[in-house]
Amino acid sequence: MSEAIRLCAKADLPAEGQAKEFPVQDKVLCVAMIGGKAMAINNVCPHRGGPLAEGTFEDGKVVCPWHQWEIDLATGAVTHSPETKTDVYPLTITGDDVVVEI
Repeated sequence: MSEAIRLCAKADLPAEGQAKEFPVQDKVLCVAMIGGKAMAINNVCPHRGGPLAEGTFEDGKVVCPWHQWEIDLATGAVTHSPETKTDVYPLTITGDDVVVEI
C-alpha cells in the first residue's frame, strides 16, 4: 500500500529541463520538470547506481551521467532494455505542496 508524503514546496521544484535530488524515507528521488510536469523516479540508475538527477534530459528521458543509460521518466523503463526498470513515483501538487506516493 502506498503512502502520501509531502515532498517539498512547489517553489522548490527544479526549473524546466532540470532535476533535483530529494531524500524521502530510505530513498533518494530524482524529480525532474519536463514539459511543465514534475516527474519522480528512483535516483539510482539500475545499471551501476549512477545519480540520475545529475544526468541530462532529452525527449522525456534521463540519460545517466555515468554510462549514458536512457530511462523513460514516465515508465522507468530503460530504452535499450525495456524489461529493466526503476521505480516511478506519482506526484501531486496541492496548493503550494508537492506530495509523492511512496
